[in-house]
Amino acid sequence: MNLPPGFRFFPTDEELVVHFLHRKASLLPCHPDVIPDLDLYPYDPWDLPGKALQEGSQWYFYSRKTQERVTSNGYWGSMGLDEPIFTSSTQKKVGIKKYLTFYLGDSQTNWVMQEYSLPDSSSRSSKRSNRGSTSSTYKPDYSKWVICRVYEQNCSEEEDDDGAELSCLDEVFLSLDDLDEVSLP
Repeated sequence: MNLPPGFRFFPTDEELVVHFLHRKASLLPCHPDVIPDLDLYPYDPWDLPGKALQEGSQWYFYSRKTQERVTSNGYWGSMGLDEPIFTSSTQKKVGIKKYLTFYLGDSQTNWVMQEYSLPDSSSRSSKRSNRGSTSSTYKPDYSKWVICRVYEQNCSEEEDDDGAELSCLDEVFLSLDDLDEVSLP
């Protein structure tokens, strides 16, 4: 999956849930349709290039929610961190982000997966609307889809430590600060 030249894919947690996952679960079209469907669990994280949407050192894809997270060489284990995702405007809970790490046998690796799901309240509201409704078969099952963001922790830490790269002009201005320390003859 490649984006057109000049386009970058760096969505916030809220954007992943509201603009992508909710639309997928509701069977609504998403434009641009750049995140592929992928059954993650037959693949090890290093097999994702070419199968998932890659932006920098991160891979994005939709997958079916499952408790079976075993691949041919290892498994994804929960890190025990679940974070609620709220809208920035109304502070309404719109999703949950679960952190998992990849294990080779008993050894933990640097591979991390953030699994985004919709809150259970979405399925409760569809149960309420099922009473006396013949259209209940068309209600989305929010529990079936997740969006996954996978990355190798070392790669993202190196990028975040430095922040944005400095331009040549920034480096010149920063080097001017050093001139105060230089004594001229």
